[in-house]
Amino acid sequence: MPRPRIWRYSVKTASFETLSESRAEVPVTFAGQELMLPEGANLAAALLAAGITTFRHTPTSGAPRAPFCMMGACFDCVVEVDGITRQACMLTVTEGLTISMPQEGADGS
Repeated sequence: MPRPRIWRYSVKTASFETLSESRAEVPVTFAGQELMLPEGANLAAALLAAGITTFRHTPTSGAPRAPFCMMGACFDCVVEVDGITRQACMLTVTEGLTISMPQEGADGS
């Protein structure tokens, strides 16, 4: 059975919009900022919907990066979750996550 969509991407506003308010929000921390995100939602999509547009910086130029493919192929959404380098698009939101930008050189490639 397919899961119901909870996000819609708007090309006009270049942002994610919540389609359903049915999920309970749980606290997570991103780069020292506490956020309330929908439990069980895709972590990358939830962070984008919360206004987080930079997930990491490239080690060579320092350019900001954010999710691109949303399927685990590009590694642009790499973050540190509870001290472990992970792809945000491959994770779901759970209560109490501590998320930070990866240290220099941890670009996922």
